[in-house]
Order: sequence, then structure tokens, then C-alpha cells
Amino acid sequence: MEQRTLSISGLDNDLLYEKKGKIAYMTFNRPSEMNSITPKMMEDIDRIGEDFKNDNDLLVLILTGAGEQSFCAGADLKLTITKLKEDADKGARFMSDPTKRFFAGINKPIISAINGFCLAGGTEIIQGTDIRIAAPHAKFGLPEVHWGIIPGGGSHVRLPRQIPYCHAMDILLTGRQITAEEAVQFGLINKVVPADQVMAECEKYAKIICSNGPIAVQAAKEAALLTYNMGWGEAFSTEAVIAERVFKTDDAAEGPRAFAEKREPVYQGK
Repeated sequence: MEQRTLSISGLDNDLLYEKKGKIAYMTFNRPSEMNSITPKMMEDIDRIGEDFKNDNDLLVLILTGAGEQSFCAGADLKLTITKLKEDADKGARFMSDPTKRFFAGINKPIISAINGFCLAGGTEIIQGTDIRIAAPHAKFGLPEVHWGIIPGGGSHVRLPRQIPYCHAMDILLTGRQITAEEAVQFGLINKVVPADQVMAECEKYAKIICSNGPIAVQAAKEAALLTYNMGWGEAFSTEAVIAERVFKTDDAAEGPRAFAEKREPVYQGK
């Protein structure tokens, strides 16, 4: 499979972005700092998200961390928190653009390959992803309250909507770390696999998704996200509009035709 390493102007080595066929990979690459996030990395995450969203050749994005110890341990407190406080003192709002809450507004599937500590901003980032696979030694948590701050990257909105309220408040209010097994029980992640199989498991999911109709896959995510907080009537109407749009595509004709002809469908994404 062809591998292309993307060169985004100004993207440095702390955040790696690669494209391999229909799958893109973003790697937090500060293993000596637990793959913590610098202010520039926060900007680059948005830029990578936009590139993935707009590249029609890409269907799935996989996130992971360099090394075997950490996926992402959140913001580098020495750098990021100081800047955020300075910005707040000047009247600037943290992540004031609601479309930039770690991959918000991206209808293509995103998978987290969680290979270690996934704390603070790390736990916030995976909430913006759709499938989450973790190693047994992975740890999760939002410890911000212990340091007198809060996780302002979307966790107060996303977490109580993604997992049961009492589990969400356990994580938000105590700041404690939870194990990978607890994260499965809470519904925060999909499954735990041996550490050396995390990426392979994520790629297995990605390849299955890539074999499906791309328009249908993206419409399924769009419908799920758009209707989540709607009343039933509005939600069903919105789903119907999206479904009608999909049924009018060439891919929607190809799928049933391939089924009738007992062959694999060949989707064109149109």
C-alpha cells in the first residue's frame, strides 16, 4: 500500500501525520514528555483535522501516541496552561470556536489506538473519536480539578452524553485515574486488547469501514451526531432527509446490485 507522508506547512515533529491509502494516521510524538500537548500542537490538531476532512481520498483517521507508555497525557502544563491563563486574563475565550472541540464537525470515522496513559486532554481527545481501542496498561482520567482548573475542551458536554451520568461525574469530580477495564465498563472505550495488538485491531476496524460505502458511512455518523440531542420528531425528520440524500447516490444503487450479483460492491463515492 502506498505511503505518503504529508507536509503541512509549519507542522513540526511533535505531531506526525501520515496517509496510507484510505487511512490517515496522527501520532502524538513527544514520548519523553508523555506525549503531552503544546500550544502549537493544539493548533496543528485542528489543521490536521481539516486536511483529513477535506481529502476525498481519506476515509478513516487513526490517532495514537509514540512509544509504549503514553497515548497523550494532556496539555504540557509548563507551556499550555500558562498561555491559556494569559489569554483568559486578556479576555480571550478558551476554544471559543465550537467547531474546534477536538474533531467536532468531521463526519469521517476517527479511531483511537490508546497505547498508554490517556489523561486530561488525552481523555478529551478520544471523546471526539468514534471507536476506541486500548492496551491493558492504559489509564484514563480528567485530573484538572485537582489542579484548580477544569477540562474545557468539551468534556462537560460530551462525557455525560457518551457514558452514564454517574460515571461521567465520577471522572469529572474526583479527577481520579481509571483503568482500561473500568473504561470498558463505563462505556468510555470499546475494548482492551494486548498492547502489541492495539494498532492492528484499529486497522482491522478501519479496513472494514473502508470496505463500506463511503457516503453511507459518513452519513451514518452525520445522522448520529446531528440527531443526538433532538426531540424524536425532529430527529426522525432529520434522519429521513439524510437517508433520502444517500438513496439518490450511485453508491446506493451499486450496493444492492452487487448483493444480487453475489459480488463485492465497487463504490465510487458518488
